[in-house]
Amino acid sequence: MARRARKRWRSFLALALLPLVLWLMLRWFEHANVYHPTRSFWVRADVLGRSYEEVWLTTRDGVRLHGWFFPAASDSPRRHLAVLHCHGNGGNISHRVEVADALLETGVNVLLFDYRGYGRSAGRPGEEGTYLDAEAAHGWLVGRGFAATSVVAFGESLGGAVAAELALRAPLAGLVLQSTFTSIPDIGAELFPFLPVRWIARLRYDTHAKLPRIRVPVLILHSRADTLVSFAHAQRNYAAANEPKQLAELAGDHNDFLEAGRGRLVHALAAWLETLPARPAPPPEH
Repeated sequence: MARRARKRWRSFLALALLPLVLWLMLRWFEHANVYHPTRSFWVRADVLGRSYEEVWLTTRDGVRLHGWFFPAASDSPRRHLAVLHCHGNGGNISHRVEVADALLETGVNVLLFDYRGYGRSAGRPGEEGTYLDAEAAHGWLVGRGFAATSVVAFGESLGGAVAAELALRAPLAGLVLQSTFTSIPDIGAELFPFLPVRWIARLRYDTHAKLPRIRVPVLILHSRADTLVSFAHAQRNYAAANEPKQLAELAGDHNDFLEAGRGRLVHALAAWLETLPARPAPPPEH
């Protein structure tokens, strides 16, 4: 009798724990598919052959982050502007030096930073954590001497949702969304049509829902050849954004937009920067 009772108890316990195990597996699967951090560096910042500053900053919840700051040319008419680059879900800042080089071509300052859990930054990535990371990077630029309204948040892919949230939390000059999806449930349902993604998703990164509340100029950059995040995401984001807004087309697939058409990105960004309201704030001294 006792043995039979123990067997029944074990069966009951297994059935009771099954939902918890499945829930934990789903959370692991979601996290593993959204975040692909890399700790090792592909190149160093000096590969660009220009001056830069090693950056260390601390978030409101005490996480230490790492970044690289590239100053604009001293004679640039846009040296009062700083582009805060929020990268995508994979790699780290060392994989974005060519993007930084293209941004620098427009005459602005550029700050690359790694989210928690990426590169040399401490911690483990999560949605609210990445929002706090962008806040801290923006705060570093303000502490460096830039006017808060002279900072342009530039979000790449996942980073677009991070940059959009920053636009709701801090004053900005403008917002750039490059190859950005509407939301995690939307892109997840496209990539995993066999799963009830919209029902099980806990990570939202809902760019589309944020855009109607954003009141700064918006530039959306996207390629029709993007096979990971379709051009339809850009169109829906553009429709949700307030004026003034622009949609400019890039070339190439999701991860080769620079190789396929660096000039398109530089030209579109430079032209858009010209439309931003003039800011009287003096440039910071480097």
